[in-house]
Amino acid sequence: MPFSGLDYFALDDLLTDDERLVRDTFRRFVDDELMPIIGKHFRAGTFPMELPKKLGALGALGASLEGYGCAGMGPIAYGLINQELERCDSGFRSFGSVQSSLVMYPIHAFGSDAQKERWLGRMAKGEAIGCFGLTEPDFGSNPSGMRCAAVKKGDRYVLNGEKRWITSGGIADVAVVWARTDDGDGAPAVRGFLVERGTPGYSTRDIEGKFSLRASVTSELIFEDCAVPLDAVLPGVKGLRGPLSCLNQARYGISWGAIGAAMACYDEALRYTQSRVQFKKPIAGYQLVQAKLVDMVEGITKAQLVAWRLGKLKESGKVRPQQISLAKRNNVRMARDIARDARDLLGANGVTDEYQAGRHMCNLESVFTYEGTDHIHTLIIGEDVTGIAAFE
Repeated sequence: MPFSGLDYFALDDLLTDDERLVRDTFRRFVDDELMPIIGKHFRAGTFPMELPKKLGALGALGASLEGYGCAGMGPIAYGLINQELERCDSGFRSFGSVQSSLVMYPIHAFGSDAQKERWLGRMAKGEAIGCFGLTEPDFGSNPSGMRCAAVKKGDRYVLNGEKRWITSGGIADVAVVWARTDDGDGAPAVRGFLVERGTPGYSTRDIEGKFSLRASVTSELIFEDCAVPLDAVLPGVKGLRGPLSCLNQARYGISWGAIGAAMACYDEALRYTQSRVQFKKPIAGYQLVQAKLVDMVEGITKAQLVAWRLGKLKESGKVRPQQISLAKRNNVRMARDIARDARDLLGANGVTDEYQAGRHMCNLESVFTYEGTDHIHTLIIGEDVTGIAAFE
């Protein structure tokens, strides 16, 4: 039986015809192209290298950007793409999210005309892959503590340092790397650099042994006296405003993606409990099982409405970063809880990769942690409502 989605509050009535068309197109793509391959890739810990060009052909990469072959979709259509990709796997959505929000977005927003012409068209087609280098081995939640540094020497910047937990790092043609700079003018700052694969002094090392996001490449980026030309700098931004604005784009997509993972787990749990017979009737007929299923319906429905309203605020230019934090926190928490309950309802079958719930449960532990941990989003919202920062 094909996946139909959960729409308990008739959310479809709030979508435009174009938004429904985008959702339905990617729903079919996920069912036909991605669901048949995710099991083998998750089991083997591999990423399907044919995926970027397939996503590019559908307009998924840089979907919300204008020009350079990008689709120019609205925020809600872009969110629905993330929802459907993560319905298959968080790793596949992570690839699209990084490519679109963390690499193409800063080049589009802060890059030079030459940088845009060189990268955006190819990235929109999936012919070039990017990664986003912000997190370091010792500094994740506190990017202001970064140690990666770029020193200006004549007509070059020389980078030294490491980045860790970088999605697509080992397969990227270009890395958007954020580093401390000191141009000799007494004003150190954070700048973004485009570092191309093959640049002397730049190497990557994939992180092995993951329980989570196994169908996604996760890497370390290592810079050892890595010299890049001056025109590798993103000229349009200076300071942490640059990388934080990128993270807000990605967090918005995650708030939609988590709904997809939750819907996949709910759909599987509902069908399983309706067909699994114990004590002479389907286990869906028992009160404790129904309570878990109802909690799933409630959680998904609330998350859908939060994501839709967030999309409308983004569309109107009124969205605030703290609202994005609330959506990411709420929706990922919801999805993680649903994945755990779905795994429980599947019993022993839930720990095999014949079913989805266990895979989503593992993946969502990463989604709960990255693009701002649940704790960090709590503190962002806490500061917003109290006016008191609790980070230090």
